[in-house]
Amino acid sequence: MTATADAAKLGDELVPGEEIGVSGWVTIDQPLIDLFSRATLDADPMHVDPVWAKEKGPFGQTVSFGFLTMSLLTHLMHDAARSGWSVEPDVHGYYLNYGFDRMRLIAPVPVGSRVRGRFRTLSRILDEKQRHIVKFGVEIEIDGHDRLALAGEWLSVWVPPGG
Repeated sequence: MTATADAAKLGDELVPGEEIGVSGWVTIDQPLIDLFSRATLDADPMHVDPVWAKEKGPFGQTVSFGFLTMSLLTHLMHDAARSGWSVEPDVHGYYLNYGFDRMRLIAPVPVGSRVRGRFRTLSRILDEKQRHIVKFGVEIEIDGHDRLALAGEWLSVWVPPGG
C-alpha cells in the first residue's frame, strides 16, 4: 500500500480503541531547539542558552520547549501510522487539526534526549458535513525516563475526497 493510500485509510477505517502504532525515535538536540526558538521568536534561555541553563536553570541543562514537543505530533503520527501526506486530496481526502480536548506537558525533555509517539484512536464520529471528527490518544515518551513528556487527546477532522 502506498503512503497516500495509508493516509486515506486513516480517515474512514480507524477503529476506536485500537492502537495506531508507535513511532521511531527522534532526537531533540540543541540545533532543533534553536531552530524552534527562531521560528517562534521565543529566546527563553532555559531552552537556548546552555551556559545559563546549567548555572541558573531548574534542570541543569537546556530542555525542549513544550510546544516543540507538541509540534512533533504530526511527524510522529505519520511515522507511527506508516503513512505520508496525501498529495491528492481529491482522491484520498485530507486532515485538518481541530484542537485538543486535553493536553498535559508532564516531564521536561532534556537536550539530547530521544522521544517517540504512541497513538490510539479514542473515538470517531461523523458530523453533519460527512467529515470524521477523530479523537486520538497521544503520548510522547522520553527514552530512558519513567515519566512521559506529554499525554493528551488530539482532535482532527478528516475530510473525505470531494468533501
